[in-house]
Amino acid sequence: MKHAYFLPLSLSPLSRQLVMAGMLTTALVSTDLIINISHADNVTQQQRFNIQAGSLESALNQFAVQSGITVSFSPDVVAGIQAGRFQGSATPSTLITQLLADTGLQATLLANGSYSISKKSAPVAVTPKQKQSVELDDMLITSTRSDTQLKDSPQVVTVINREQIEQQMEMSSDTSQILSNLLPSFSPSRQKLTSGGETFRGRSPLFLIDGIPQSNPLRDGQRDGHTIDMSMVERVEVIHGASAIHGLGATGGIINFITRRPSQDTLKQSMNVQMTTPTGEFGDETSGYRTDYNLSGSKNDFEYTLGLSYERQGVFLDADGTEIGVDNVQGDIMNSKSYDLFTKLGYWIDDDQHIEASLNRYQVKGGNDYVSVDGDIEKGEPTTSVRGTPVGEAPYNRVLTTSMKYQNYDLAGMEFTAQAYRQEFEALFGALGSSSFYDPILAPDRIDQTETESVKKGAKFTLVKDGLFDDKLKVTTGLDLLRDNTSQNLALTGRRYAPEIIHKNYAPFLQLQFKPIDKVVLNAGVRYENTEINVDTYKTVFAKGGGVTVQGGNPDYSETLFNGGIVVSPLSWMSVFANYSEGFGMPDVGRVLRSVEVSNASVESLLDLKPILTTNREVGLRFNWESVNLEVSYYESDSDLGSTLSANADKTDYTIDREKQEINGAQANLGWKVNDDHKLNLGYSYIRGRHDTDGDGKVDSDLNGQNIPPNRLIASWQAEWTPKLSSFVQASYNFDRNFDEEAGDDEEQFKAYGLIDATMAYKLSTGKIHAGVTNLLNKDYFSYSSQTSYGSDTRNFKGRGRTLTIGYSLDF
Repeated sequence: MKHAYFLPLSLSPLSRQLVMAGMLTTALVSTDLIINISHADNVTQQQRFNIQAGSLESALNQFAVQSGITVSFSPDVVAGIQAGRFQGSATPSTLITQLLADTGLQATLLANGSYSISKKSAPVAVTPKQKQSVELDDMLITSTRSDTQLKDSPQVVTVINREQIEQQMEMSSDTSQILSNLLPSFSPSRQKLTSGGETFRGRSPLFLIDGIPQSNPLRDGQRDGHTIDMSMVERVEVIHGASAIHGLGATGGIINFITRRPSQDTLKQSMNVQMTTPTGEFGDETSGYRTDYNLSGSKNDFEYTLGLSYERQGVFLDADGTEIGVDNVQGDIMNSKSYDLFTKLGYWIDDDQHIEASLNRYQVKGGNDYVSVDGDIEKGEPTTSVRGTPVGEAPYNRVLTTSMKYQNYDLAGMEFTAQAYRQEFEALFGALGSSSFYDPILAPDRIDQTETESVKKGAKFTLVKDGLFDDKLKVTTGLDLLRDNTSQNLALTGRRYAPEIIHKNYAPFLQLQFKPIDKVVLNAGVRYENTEINVDTYKTVFAKGGGVTVQGGNPDYSETLFNGGIVVSPLSWMSVFANYSEGFGMPDVGRVLRSVEVSNASVESLLDLKPILTTNREVGLRFNWESVNLEVSYYESDSDLGSTLSANADKTDYTIDREKQEINGAQANLGWKVNDDHKLNLGYSYIRGRHDTDGDGKVDSDLNGQNIPPNRLIASWQAEWTPKLSSFVQASYNFDRNFDEEAGDDEEQFKAYGLIDATMAYKLSTGKIHAGVTNLLNKDYFSYSSQTSYGSDTRNFKGRGRTLTIGYSLDF
């Protein structure tokens, strides 16, 4: 197949929806994207710095990240100016003055503690309303392993900052909902504990916490989106498209949750309490509440952060005031309780060496107080809930993530980072009756519940050398190690459902960034993945061929993965980028091994264990004017041996189909900063996926809603009416879709729906009160997953009706 790097005009659905998006664009555009680094209350406090020699722009970025003080400037103002290297202790005010010495520039300290850089001959006018921000184009993206500036990235990268996280949490604490609200290429949230059917650009994203993998590819229970409370997160770095920089799993992209970091102050504390209720009914069963607390600070060479959160969620109601069906099997966040304990400790050994230890303990567990009542898809009747006690223990996620990190900013002129981590993951699923569980002695009634356990231990080593060839070349190299032990049991009968699988992986990598001239950035890299899977001889459960013995084995696979990209900036406000990258993933090995029904099978002979190699090609444009920014891109994502889930007749279990897949899409983000008080945002995503169903090597059918999200449009308006009163409104529209439209197959037709959410906040003399409303217009709709991939009488779920959240937060 030939791949064209332009948007095909033959895609009539895309043309129709781009016209609609264009019409909405004339009415709604977005703000300059900015990141809130942190509050900077004291610019005279001694701190340690390690500023590498190079451009002044790079030096100011390093200063902002290391000091926690935000710096705003125009790239034109600092263009062509060099800065020397600085290592040691200094106050931020002294260091920034030194960096600007003899440059003709000045740093203006704003009332909020941030700096604005301008020419001395024409200082900029500033007001107390200015945000503490560094322009997003100038931010360093740590998830690339080499601290790449956003403007130099040949891939689409989105950074969700702390302000956006807090804004979203005033309406919903659901991680999937937050991501869906801010990323048009992410599927609409299922509003459940499971993330099954929630994809990113039509493929699986790799979830990370501070670079630590949270996904469980060996037995993918699709719960990896719920391993941390968002109140513990400082920002989220999202790399769009396949990537191998963090190893296997990122066939759709990387979603890295960067946790809260210690304050430079002696002590800072924050707390938040809020209550949630449907607007149509207020009561103990339908109401929910949450509270979170954060403490951080530093003293001499020590740094510390502590976070606590607790949440109880009530029963969800649809727009008609009816209890939404509870998913007693895959798990639910309604009628649940969750908590998170997070701590991070740091210590400066000397001016260049830093060690850090972190721990995050998270659990979410259902209340087991409701049972679902089947709906009727043909009659349009939803699945609902009534009071009752389901069989077995309530579904839960229980996750412990620990890490130890060492950084040396001057190891023979290089920056060295070593990280060791461990993650313990337990996921219990609810009991159900399934033919897969049948055993004439242990389970004659076919009822059981599965439990997945995974322990991951790994290490990451990264070495960065910058400033080579007259500051034109940066070299990043490293080695990743991983050992993953995963198994799946049947909890009620004590049987082993999927055998213990030991996955060993090592992967050295090399990444280069070369700037031959100021307007061109070249990126290239290679990563060698070496994977071995160890499985002892095991016996399947009785339902699989009466219990067959499968010969164990140690299959191993290796792949050399490449990436390359270019960014060309012919004008200061415009850049063109192109990228090629490869991602490496594994199919659901546990699902394959537990499903063997034939005799004399062996692990090494199972073709389905071959890895998924995904190639991603992308081209795009970035425009960044004074108050308007725009990014558009077109991408293609292909895999010759993809992994597609297909449901059985009653949709209680799924099998894996290994087949060729081709996905293409386009996305756009447009912004407009109307003034200091009003900012608008618009994002659009188009996607189409096809797969080969007859094995002839040619794609012939649409990928279903289990794999492909709808085409989506999201928009938002942020306003500051007074220094104390602010508001935020967001809207999303999921366009209708008819899978296999060419064949006239209407079985999986998706009916479009749109939602509007809003929040308002008012600053008091002490603290802030806020109120948020989701589904403001009380839209009655069936969720995307219910209409497409997971739709059945038992899972014909509606979405939540209008819901109100009221809260109070305080920084002290």
